[in-house]
Parts: sequence; C-alpha cells; structure tokens
Amino acid sequence: MNPKVDFYFNKGKWQEELEQLRQIILDSKTVGYELTEELKWGVPCYAYNKSNILLMHVFKEYCALLFFKGALLKDAKGILVQQTANVQAARQIRFTEVGEIVKLKATLKAYIKEAVEIERRD
Repeated sequence: MNPKVDFYFNKGKWQEELEQLRQIILDSKTVGYELTEELKWGVPCYAYNKSNILLMHVFKEYCALLFFKGALLKDAKGILVQQTANVQAARQIRFTEVGEIVKLKATLKAYIKEAVEIERRD
C-alpha cells in the first residue's frame, strides 16, 4: 500500500467498495506478480514494471476498475464495458455494491493476471 494513495479510500460514497478492490489488487502478489500502487490523474493506478495495468475510479452511479488494455482481455464473464464510443483499448468493470466485488473476487484476480500477462508480452 502506498500511503500517498490512502486519502482516496477515506472519502465519499464508495469507500467500502474501493477498499475491497484495493485488497484484491494488492493481493495479486500471491499469484506470481506484484503491482505497484501509485496516484495518477488523481486516482489509484496500478502498474507492473512501470507499465500501467489498471486504475480505480468513482462516478456518481458506480465505482469501477479500468483496464488500460481491456479490449485485449478475453472477458469470459462478459463484464467489461467500453466507457464511451471514443475509448479504444480501455475497458471498465462497474460496481454498485460491495457484494458484487466479493462475488467476483476470483474473476477479478484472473482478469488482473491476464492483463499483466498481456503487458509482459508487449
């Protein structure tokens, strides 16, 4: 955990959801890789070997994980969303309650692992 990012998790409507997502992301080292947590664009951003993999952000109606190269993920569960028509590579997974995150914990870890593997190939 990066203390410079802590403030982001102590504000607003999505605090519990963001904490759950943070734990899942930072637990990635248990599956063979480790992401670094940084503050970029005012939000938590997670990188592997200095390459951005995903970030976390909030909106009025939902909070989300955004995968920078999400269009390259297999998305076996069909949960990735193109944020707007102008966004080409990035994809989001949106959440409206902590229960959704808990239910998708294994899937999120698999998607994060796949995103790191894509970055390692590039």
